Amino acid sequence: MTEPSCAGLRVGLVAPQPPPNGGMAMQAQQLAHLLAREGVCVERLATNGPYRPAFVRAIPVLRALCRLLPYLFAVWRLAGRTNVIHLMANSGWSWQLYSAPVLWFGWLRGTPVIVNYRGGEAESYFRRSFNRVKPSLRKAAAVVVPSEFLQAIFSGYGEDAQVIPNIIDREIFKPCNNTDHPRGPYFTLVIARNLEPIYGIDSAIRAFAQAFQQDSSLRLRIAGSGPAYNALTGLAKALGVGQAVYFEGRLDRQGIVDLYAAADAMVNPSTVDNMPNSVIEALACGLPVISTNVGGVPFIVRQGETALLVPVNDDSALASAMLQMKNDENLRARLRRNGLAQVEQYTWATVRHQWLDLYASLYAYKRRVVL
Repeated sequence: MTEPSCAGLRVGLVAPQPPPNGGMAMQAQQLAHLLAREGVCVERLATNGPYRPAFVRAIPVLRALCRLLPYLFAVWRLAGRTNVIHLMANSGWSWQLYSAPVLWFGWLRGTPVIVNYRGGEAESYFRRSFNRVKPSLRKAAAVVVPSEFLQAIFSGYGEDAQVIPNIIDREIFKPCNNTDHPRGPYFTLVIARNLEPIYGIDSAIRAFAQAFQQDSSLRLRIAGSGPAYNALTGLAKALGVGQAVYFEGRLDRQGIVDLYAAADAMVNPSTVDNMPNSVIEALACGLPVISTNVGGVPFIVRQGETALLVPVNDDSALASAMLQMKNDENLRARLRRNGLAQVEQYTWATVRHQWLDLYASLYAYKRRVVL
């Protein structure tokens, strides 16, 4: 394969930055690090920058203006001093406020913009708002999505999209021999999602309570923070499993790795999803996965081969999967083995040429236009 020429390339990376340690923010941080190792000059622009002055955080309309206006000015400057802009985009107001301006400013200044669309709610958003999305989207030099799931949604609206998957850092997320993490007598399930309704954690707690009635050696650890914390802790207590469900709070990357290393299986109970990093990270750590069969999930794992898949909000099916995972050692070994093979397609060694080739082609095109 011909090595792409990125000499002198300056990429503007527009995306959220941690905290919080959400999927898009972590992918952006990881991509910036990997590109820098390739010799690409990366300039980052956060879509969730700090409020200045800080006191406006408490004033709803003013805080939006105080964040948006400096952002727009920064986008204009970024488009003038980079060769390619890589825009990580999402649905809803995030698109209109933070993505559309990048596309228009890039077009006005002759800088190609890659829309890297990552919203798990794309179908419902496009159904409501595609007429407002389309004019800005047409200014993109390329549209990239992380899964065939999103590619099919874009195709349904007459838009071409290239698939470049999420990246997994195998130096961080790798199998552990667990000698430093003795499990004791318990079978531990873990969830690593924000505490928000769309992630279905209430369903997971109800399912866990059903499974716990049959096997009290089960434990559930939930890593994440969010507005549903009080409701979820209250639900666990009301169902009589408060002593077996642990809320770990927000963890950094190493904390997530340690969580997986001390666990027996991972649960992703989401009601809306695209290509969840938590599932890929769990597979890379050799952790068997139970997930809802939602959105892009069945595009990255297969029922009975690389994960156990259950219907959305089906508490009984999820409880059965928890018990099946606990009681079938051969199943866990098969899922672990197949999962580790599956994640090889998400390593930088596999994905790097796709990004570097795209950047190089757009950079070369821009230079031809300028000349």
